[in-house]
Amino acid sequence: MNMSKKEYGDMVKKASPNSKIVANCIKAFAVGGTICTFGQGLYALCGALGASRDMQGMLVAISLIFLAVLVTGLGKYDDLVKFAGAGAGVPITGFANAVAAPAIEFKKEGYIMGVGAKMFLIAGPVIVYGTLSSMIVGLIYYFVR
Repeated sequence: MNMSKKEYGDMVKKASPNSKIVANCIKAFAVGGTICTFGQGLYALCGALGASRDMQGMLVAISLIFLAVLVTGLGKYDDLVKFAGAGAGVPITGFANAVAAPAIEFKKEGYIMGVGAKMFLIAGPVIVYGTLSSMIVGLIYYFVR
């Protein structure tokens, strides 16, 4: 079947779903902003209760990680990602989900070959390349300064 580029382009337009870029951006902004606003509110609450700046940051990080893993364990984080897309990938909660989801999924294969081996399936490359790039930047900083 020979068809021209124009005919092929028309066929692709008919078969492709309409893009909802504006709606997706609004949902991502709203959900990501809500997560960040919640974290900032928690930070302020810890400060009001007398925690030091370092302690505030630590408590917020631990709380957000715990909540993300809890929501992942309840099977609701996937629903949030389907709704908000990139907005649910706010770094700390998205990373916690990336570590917890494979661990939960492969639990039936055992703690060693399932959870232990598969837990960093998604997050592992982030850790490896993040560590490697920080070492490279550190070495450059050390020799350039």
